[in-house]
Amino acid sequence: MKSRLPRGALGGMLMVCAAAAQAQSAPPSPPIKPGLWQVQTDNMSDGKKVPDMGAQLKTMPPDMRKRMEDNMKQHGIDMSGGPGQMKMCMTRESLDSGKWQGQQTRCKTDFNTGGSVWKWRSTCDQPPSVTDGEAAFTSAEAYTVKSSTTMTMQGKEHLSKMTLNAKWLGADCGDLKPFSPPTAPAPKARP
Repeated sequence: MKSRLPRGALGGMLMVCAAAAQAQSAPPSPPIKPGLWQVQTDNMSDGKKVPDMGAQLKTMPPDMRKRMEDNMKQHGIDMSGGPGQMKMCMTRESLDSGKWQGQQTRCKTDFNTGGSVWKWRSTCDQPPSVTDGEAAFTSAEAYTVKSSTTMTMQGKEHLSKMTLNAKWLGADCGDLKPFSPPTAPAPKARP
């Protein structure tokens, strides 16, 4: 049985440059350096702070936590930093090819990537949601992403907000593999 990363584990990472989330054509490369990045996330859902993935990992039984951490490292994410922090390795190839943007299925994204501020709107049907966001690239070594997602689940509307601050740590990623988002399972055929 193949192990998959939970969506929450990658939520902040997939929004690293959500300005260019999956769309009809590949977006341009983000104006950032390849290498090791430290990402600090702050998430709110329906007005309440959401525990970060690192804190959630610490509450798991040791064997489950190790499997989850190993799985995340296989996708180029190290959660061993402080609260809300993760490290990830972004290669020139992943930046140029669009792999850094993550896997978004059943979503349509319109984006404006002009200048140092990228804006986007993603509309998804599974689950029904709309995300508006902005990525501000202050330099090739730092950027901030802010997003707001309205999602309908079980007939109720939920609002999630995320702020992500990223800084470049250096060109060498050490033993951390390049970031590779997990692939989404193919939609099941209906009989």
